Amino acid sequence: MRKDLVIIPDDEPGQLARLGELLGDAGINIEAISAFTGKGKGVVHVLVDKADEAIEVLGRAGIEVAAARGVAVAPLPDEPGALGAACRKLADARINIEQAYIASGSKLVVVSDEVDRAKELLGITD
Repeated sequence: MRKDLVIIPDDEPGQLARLGELLGDAGINIEAISAFTGKGKGVVHVLVDKADEAIEVLGRAGIEVAAARGVAVAPLPDEPGALGAACRKLADARINIEQAYIASGSKLVVVSDEVDRAKELLGITD
């Protein structure tokens, strides 16, 4: 299962480079990433194809994964209104989106406490 990994590094140059190098050297593909900083810390959400291996690789390098959550990853047409239509399905089912971002290949990544229901509503079969 794909997972959204949350990493909270210090806000300093090279953090994303190190993350990318460690995962790349281990043969782990980054499918999506969202990163921002504030108050001396960063918050990085990274979607990888091999979550358990990524957690192990990062842990050995001294990088703590603060959270690892299941996700719904749905193809999203690259056209106006596509995001709204996908999110409306979840909203109408009263599913709260806690984190969302776009992955390569126009895929919507959704983190939710109801990830299985979200997958069903978005037509995801994996």
